[in-house]
Amino acid sequence: MSDHEWRKSSFSGADGQGDCLEVTAGEDGLIYIRESDDPDVVAVTTPAKWDAFVKGVKAGEFDHFVEGIEDDGE
Repeated sequence: MSDHEWRKSSFSGADGQGDCLEVTAGEDGLIYIRESDDPDVVAVTTPAKWDAFVKGVKAGEFDHFVEGIEDDGE
């Protein structure tokens, strides 16, 4: 997976080096997710499951996981 373009959130830190999740789409159609600080461990999911997760994030269904975390203004 090292030859794929991994994308990470612009909220991962001012210098772009903060710990965050990275995601890429494989040639096989699957979605690959890893942590920037441990790139050898990769989770794999289908596009349909990824789409459902992203829609849930946008709808606020996971907001309770970040309650009380300070927004650093980015």
